[in-house]
Amino acid sequence: MRLPSVTSLYGRIFAIFWFTMFLVILAVLALPRLDPRLTKDIASRHYHGMLQVRDKIEQRFSSQQAGTKELSSKADLNHILDSFDNRSKRSDEPKLRLYLTDPDGNIQAWSRRSDFSLKALRNFVTTIDDPLKPQQKLYGKTMLSGPIPVDLADKKYFLYFGMKWNEPPGFLLQLFDHPFRLLLAVMLVSTPLLLWLAWALSQPARRLEQAAQRVTQGVFETDPELEKGTSEFRQAGASFNQMVEAVNMMICRQQRLLSDISHELRSPLTRLRMAQALAIRKQGESSELIRIDTEAQRLELMIAKLLELSHIQVDSHLNREAQPLSSLWEGLLADSQFEAEQMGKTLQISDIPDRSMICSPQLLMSALENIVRNSIYYGKDKIIVSFVEHKESLSIKVEDNGEGVPDEELESIFRPFYRVSTARDRHSGGTGLGLAITESAIRQHNGTIQASRSTLGGLLIEISLPLIS
Repeated sequence: MRLPSVTSLYGRIFAIFWFTMFLVILAVLALPRLDPRLTKDIASRHYHGMLQVRDKIEQRFSSQQAGTKELSSKADLNHILDSFDNRSKRSDEPKLRLYLTDPDGNIQAWSRRSDFSLKALRNFVTTIDDPLKPQQKLYGKTMLSGPIPVDLADKKYFLYFGMKWNEPPGFLLQLFDHPFRLLLAVMLVSTPLLLWLAWALSQPARRLEQAAQRVTQGVFETDPELEKGTSEFRQAGASFNQMVEAVNMMICRQQRLLSDISHELRSPLTRLRMAQALAIRKQGESSELIRIDTEAQRLELMIAKLLELSHIQVDSHLNREAQPLSSLWEGLLADSQFEAEQMGKTLQISDIPDRSMICSPQLLMSALENIVRNSIYYGKDKIIVSFVEHKESLSIKVEDNGEGVPDEELESIFRPFYRVSTARDRHSGGTGLGLAITESAIRQHNGTIQASRSTLGGLLIEISLPLIS
């Protein structure tokens, strides 16, 4: 199964983030070009409207001044603009303020009702490079547009238009004046979107990670939610579920095989012990028959332990519950302390922390019991069990002053059927599965276990288990 790489996933998120930020910066640099206070070309429909106004002015002047070839004064020009301005107020036409200049840019007339600064008009006139290409520019709340050539009494003039302009809002103009404010505003708007995008992209990865963690805990269950999201994660989720189903089938087959093997082994083993008992009855006890009985018992115990190990590896996740530490091991340690006293040995136990963990109680009790009883059996006269509480984990140390285990074999004692070469294991009669069962139980609870040399001279077993936060 090919799983999406976490590195590539977050790389993709960062790539999208920086690409979006690039677009944001590009927008910040481009937005000032939309500032209406910059000189811009006039939109086509507005330009045609201005031409219609120009034509109406020329037509009206022609009808009023029929036969007159020239204007007598600026007052006549003002009268023309005022008359059109008054007409516009009585109609649906835009309420314009009109201005006339001569070809040299000198202001000749303007609407008397105009409340606009002629200084700003002069500034606008000087920005026009080509009179044949009308422009527009915002001054305060007035949008100036022009020039439009107009003929009045056979004289050439240029017509300029002033219109009240309420767009854009004042705060947007402030953003245009301060690019860093604009950048900050765009980032404030885009950051929640980017965070949501990153969250949405990472959700399938989190579900896949949680499913993988459940598998490490021995929970082999398919999750339909994994097959949702982007096509890449849907494919990975489907492959993951197929893998879980395959593992479940493999474990079931293994379990069935072990059960069949145990049944087939126990049947001849039972017949062997019956034959050994009949032989003792007929011939009496002998060292050979006693050896046969001992080995048969060891074989039967080994089969039982092997089945126990198999069940631990498969079923440990089925009976998990929150359990206080004291209820797990307090009774067990009290019984072990009594057992040690009967053997003339001392078992020292530190206080058990007042914390809880999610676990299979019987499994963890059996795991610690295996270690403590081994220490009692192999220790000379002193065994120490200590509990150390950390923020999110518990450390358990079990050590004795026995002969210990050679350093080169410390990592091997948790392997099934491994027998150390020292006297610690030679006469024990064990199966070599006790520590393997313990190690499997600890690993099933997301813990760790390791062996080392104790300061007492014997063996030190240290366990680390996660606690409930």
